[in-house]
Parts: sequence; C-alpha cells; structure tokens
Amino acid sequence: MVFFYHTKLLLLIITGPAHPQLFLPTLWCAHSFYLILFVCICGTTWMQETVDLILHDGDEQICMRAPVYERIPFIELLHMMKPGIEEVNARPSPRVLKSHLPYQLVPPSFWKHNCKVIYVARNARDTLTSFYHFDHLVRFHPDPGLFEDYVQRFMKGDVGWGSWYDHVKGFWSAKDKHNILYVFFEDLKKNPSQEIRKVAKFLGKELSEDLLTKIVKLSSFEHMKNNPMANYSEFPKELLDQSEKGFMRKGKVGDWKTLFTAEQNKIFQLDYERQMSDTTLKFPDPK
Repeated sequence: MVFFYHTKLLLLIITGPAHPQLFLPTLWCAHSFYLILFVCICGTTWMQETVDLILHDGDEQICMRAPVYERIPFIELLHMMKPGIEEVNARPSPRVLKSHLPYQLVPPSFWKHNCKVIYVARNARDTLTSFYHFDHLVRFHPDPGLFEDYVQRFMKGDVGWGSWYDHVKGFWSAKDKHNILYVFFEDLKKNPSQEIRKVAKFLGKELSEDLLTKIVKLSSFEHMKNNPMANYSEFPKELLDQSEKGFMRKGKVGDWKTLFTAEQNKIFQLDYERQMSDTTLKFPDPK
C-alpha cells in the first residue's frame, strides 16, 4: 500500500492481488473538520467509540445510530464503501474522520487550519501481533505468511501504512507544533477514566463522574465486543473476512508473548533500540 499526497489531492494506490486500484478524491476544506483521529493501526475502534460517546454526552442510543466506521469514516476507504466522499462532504460541520496515514503524508491544509488530532500509539510488539492477526482478515492486504517472516517485514516497514517506527515518531515529534493529543494504548488500558477525561478536555467537554463512568463502561472492550455497532460484525464481507475469526480479539497488553519466541524477541529488541535511538518517545511500562 503506497500513499502520495499533494496540497489539494490525495492519491491512494492499493496494490491488490490482481491489479492496482487508483483513488483520487479532492480533499475537503480542512477547517470544516473538527477532529481527525490518526492511529497507528491499534486502538482505532476504541478511540472512535470513545470520541463519539464524548461528543454525544454518553447517549447510548445516538451512538447506536450506525456502525462506528460510518459514524466516523475512514479516509482511506471512502472510495470503497459508504459513506462515500459526497456523503461525508454533505455532513454538517464540524465533522470527525479517522486515518492511518503517517505524519509526513498528512496534507498541509489540515495543520494550516489547526484541525484537532488525536493520535493513539501502541507498543511495537503488540502492534505487530495485532496487525499480523488483522492481515489474516483483510482481503485486500497481502497474505501475512509465517510469523517469523512477518516480524522481519515489520522491522523493515514492509507492512500496511509503512514503518511503525516512522509513524509513531512522526506524530510524536509534531505534537508540540500542532493541535495533537498523543495517547498511549497502554495508558487507556491501565486507567481508562484518566485518559478519557484527557480526551474530553481536549474536545472541550466537561464530564461529570457519572457520565465518565458510563462512557468508560460503554467504550470498554467487553461491551464493544458485544455491540454490533462497534464490533465490525456488519462490515462488508468483501473487505473483511470474519468467517473464522472476529475483528475484535483480546484488546489486552502483552499478547505478543503468545507468538514471539525468545530469539525473535532478542532480535526485535536490538532492532527496536536502533530505530528508536533518535527520539525521546518512551512507551509506558505495562507492568
């Protein structure tokens, strides 16, 4: 998957099993968007549901109005499924979208208009593990192959949306220059009340203790896994194959230990230290 950008156009080339598909939508006027969620793969649905609940004061019925991927559309898939570009453009402002684009491919117009951005980052090993399982579901992604080979691909950045290292470091280095809230998946798991209150404050919303407790419950993994408007059970089958495994798996920290061997972990750690040596970014200790 390769992305190119221009100040007015976004070019997305998806290399599928048969032939590339070309997508050239005109970018919308950035000031009409309230918030863009940028996520390096993991924690996307969690933050989408959380933001929707905050913006609608925890109203469970309103947040059941449509699947989460229609309520907060995915920029990179607007050409493949509803809501399409026209429908999104017709929605009243302010609007909320999500994307997996790395920082260097975000159109400058978004920063020019001071669009709010929430960025969610997850530790490298759990991201790799989650993405490996995810690649088994996504029909337009290359076959993930053997896990030992996938680890090598991940370290090289040869996975969807490119290098995890460039992705997390790019937004980290930009967080003080733009209107970016940088959130760690691990902190969300450890103390969801604290992190959700941070998100609400960033969105200009004050939450009572009762409302905060309600949003924490409704956005929990356990609740979302059984919520058809959040668990992707209605997602187009031609894009996501859930015939054997569901979209939502475990939602836990440390699941990488179920796949990594001791030798793979040693090799990965050495490469991790090399690639993260040029940044102040440190992930929370999951212990």
